[in-house]
Amino acid sequence: MSVVPPAVTWWMRIRQIWDRFSVYLPIMLMGLMALATYWLVRNTPSVTDVAQVAEPHHAPDYFMQDFSLKIFDQHGRLKSEMVGRQGRHFPDTDTLEIEQPRIRAISKEGRVTTARAMRAVINADGSEVQLFENAVLIRDAINMTSVETQPRSELHSEFLHLFANTEIVRTHLPVELLRGAQDRFTADHLVYDNLDRVLQLQGRVHGSLAARKPKTQ
Repeated sequence: MSVVPPAVTWWMRIRQIWDRFSVYLPIMLMGLMALATYWLVRNTPSVTDVAQVAEPHHAPDYFMQDFSLKIFDQHGRLKSEMVGRQGRHFPDTDTLEIEQPRIRAISKEGRVTTARAMRAVINADGSEVQLFENAVLIRDAINMTSVETQPRSELHSEFLHLFANTEIVRTHLPVELLRGAQDRFTADHLVYDNLDRVLQLQGRVHGSLAARKPKTQ
C-alpha cells in the first residue's frame, strides 16, 4: 500500500478549495462591480445638481444708449413715452434698468402723468416701475366734470414703486406730497390707490391745508 506524501495531500486540498472558490468567483466579481457602480452613481454629481449649485450670472445681454421708447394705442394715440440716458436688460431677472429715466403717460381721460428719477427698474411686462434716488411723480390737473376738478399733485421721495395695472403707488421711505398750489403733506410711508382715490399716509404725518375760497353763487 502506497503512502501519499504530506506535500501532495496539502496541494490536493488547496486545489479542491480553489476549484470550489472558482465556481463562485464570477458571482462575487459581479457583486463587487454592482456595488462599485452603485457607489459611483450615488457620489457623482449630476449636471442638474451642478446647475442648481451654480449661482445665476447677473449680467446684461444688451444695452441702449440715449434711447426713447413710445407706446401707442390701437387708434394710434400716444399712451406713454420713456427716455433714458442708458438702458440695460438683465436676462436672469428679465428686468430693464435705466439711468436717468423720464416717463410720460397719458390716461384715457387725457390726464398726463410724468415721472423721473436717477435710476429705474422695470419688470418684463412693464406693470411695475421702481424709481430710485430723487424720485418725482407728477400728475397734471384735469377737469373730471363741469363741477369736479382734480388738482395737480406731486410726490417726492428717494423711492417710489408704481403698479400700472392697479394704479397704486407705494413707498416705504419718507415722502412729500404737494397738492394744488399750497397743500403739503409729509409722512414716513405712503400708499396711494388712484382707482379708489384712497391715500394712506403712515408714520409721522404732517400736513398743511390752504384755506378754500367760498364758491360764489
